[in-house]
Amino acid sequence: MSTVVLVLHILIGIALVGVVLVQRSEGGGLGMGGSTMGGFMTARGSANLLTRTTSVLFGAFLVTSLVLALLNRAATHRDSVFDQLPAAPAAAPATPAPGTVPSGDQPAAPAAQQPAPTPTPAPTSGEPKVPTGQ
Repeated sequence: MSTVVLVLHILIGIALVGVVLVQRSEGGGLGMGGSTMGGFMTARGSANLLTRTTSVLFGAFLVTSLVLALLNRAATHRDSVFDQLPAAPAAAPATPAPGTVPSGDQPAAPAAQQPAPTPTPAPTSGEPKVPTGQ
């Protein structure tokens, strides 16, 4: 079905280009010259015929364009180019270097667990041990 409409669309397009080129423009263009086609039609009558033919061909071109768009929409697959790309591995969040202050927009990493200081043994003699100024 779409092949028939496509061929018809191409033929209408070629005919539309041909009719537009045959029309006489203000500068002369590719018009039919000064002849009146052997007395068959006047210059005004041929201009009206070409204008109507252009309008009809444009209408047919528009209709076939819409039909092709609707046929293509129904026939297309919903796959995207992005669906065909391999999945990228998830990157681990970067942790700030020790001693840096994390910015407010990212959560702070938990502080590293430091081992608890070992308690110093109590002096065995009755005298209290005075800490030295180290």
